[in-house]
Amino acid sequence: MTTDDGGWAGGTFANPVLPGFHPDPSVCRVGDDYYLACSSFEYFPGVPVFHSRDLVHWAQIGNALDRPGQLDLPAAMPSSAGVYAPTLRHHDGRFWLIVTVCADGGGNLLCTATDPAGPWSDPVRLPGVAGIDPDLAWDDEGTAWCTYAGIEQVRLDPETGQTLGPPRRLWSGAPGAQAPEAPHLHRHGDHWYLLIAEGGTERGHAVSVARATTPDGPYQPCPANPILTHRGTHAPIQNTGHADLVEAADGSWWMVLLGVRPGGGTPGWHVLGRETFLAPVTWVDGWPVVGGVSPVMAAPPWPAHPVPPPPTRDDFDDDRLHPRWISVRSRPADTWSLTDRPGWLTLRARGASPDAPDVTFVGRRQEHPACRVRTLLDPAGGRGGLTVRLDERHHYDIEAGDGEVRTVARIGSVRSVTATRPVPAGPVRLRVDVLAPAPGDWHPGKEPDRLRLGVEQPDGTYDVLAELDGRYLSTEVAGGFTGRVIGMYAAAGTVAFDWFDHEETPLAGA
Repeated sequence: MTTDDGGWAGGTFANPVLPGFHPDPSVCRVGDDYYLACSSFEYFPGVPVFHSRDLVHWAQIGNALDRPGQLDLPAAMPSSAGVYAPTLRHHDGRFWLIVTVCADGGGNLLCTATDPAGPWSDPVRLPGVAGIDPDLAWDDEGTAWCTYAGIEQVRLDPETGQTLGPPRRLWSGAPGAQAPEAPHLHRHGDHWYLLIAEGGTERGHAVSVARATTPDGPYQPCPANPILTHRGTHAPIQNTGHADLVEAADGSWWMVLLGVRPGGGTPGWHVLGRETFLAPVTWVDGWPVVGGVSPVMAAPPWPAHPVPPPPTRDDFDDDRLHPRWISVRSRPADTWSLTDRPGWLTLRARGASPDAPDVTFVGRRQEHPACRVRTLLDPAGGRGGLTVRLDERHHYDIEAGDGEVRTVARIGSVRSVTATRPVPAGPVRLRVDVLAPAPGDWHPGKEPDRLRLGVEQPDGTYDVLAELDGRYLSTEVAGGFTGRVIGMYAAAGTVAFDWFDHEETPLAGA
């Protein structure tokens, strides 16, 4: 929260600082500016990049992998494969981004840019870096060290992508802990600190740290490990882990990390995906101590620099799509246009429904637990609509074409047309409401939210065709690493969308 003059109101801010499907954050500072990158998995363009002046208010300025020549995600690639866990750093006048692409012809890649908004270079491939979640750090002699899940490390020539010598094991985290991953190396004082995630990215997720006097170790674990975890607690934010550190301009230290906000009854379902949270860090006896992660946090000690929130409505009047818009695996130029019908987004079908891995789709992350999404669709002899998507086996759709509107629920191996209704020829307003309960509305089988799909009349009357349980569009049901994305698709022929509106709404009962 901020005051009109830009100061912090009440000395607090709200977590998450990047709501919705923004996992695996990596952050760096250049002067008074902060830059952050996240994973994007099966979505194109890949690796969203954000800018902030205060670590709380973030604006997306681009995507690092926004050209087909940089990122080729095949239709046969399963959901939740694709682009994993970038590390974003600034060194020697350039921004460096190292990232894993889990797809045919992928592996680990390294891109650079002088402007983090882009353009980013074509990727340099790193054939000698065998693991996921690569980190990049430079010592005082200019040697680049690449550390990756395992936890292993190798010296790297970042210009050519060649490794210099064999990899060596550094540390495996707590004895018996699964999935030591997400390493990040940071220099503080006389030590190098190796931050890792462990315990898996589900409820057992944790952050641990070790230190050494040189980047290649040997590393001494922190006696207070894990330095952050919410496992076994009633905290409203769970799965905390995959963290990165940044030193602010005033010398204070901060942690960005992923977490989830599960809702409903038992076992709790998170539907927005893994989100980015912020927490303060202090140094005690040479070790980082995390100040906790909660929905409302003490504000940083410097003035706020709010950025305008993303507009709720896109009228498609620009000559290009904003970088917040994403597509499934690819966005071929012949499947969409903003110029065929000026002021409209035109989509041309490939796959026959959101079941198809190559569906023509343009959407944005669901950022609010409760929201309303609307669009004006002209089927124009084709068929298409709105979909709330977790993956191609878990989505709810409302689509128009052939003189009718219908709702479809796809849950695993079951696909059902849940309602149909005739509509007159011409444009039709489609609407999806996500209804999330207020805190306290709980019982063991309580759903995390409900989704209403229907048609909105010009006078605002809402004809609901279907109301569906939201738990089936959650990671706990579908699996994977992503969160909900809501957007427009074409299922047959050519369809056009005049506008798209995505607004936050109150919690039910609040």
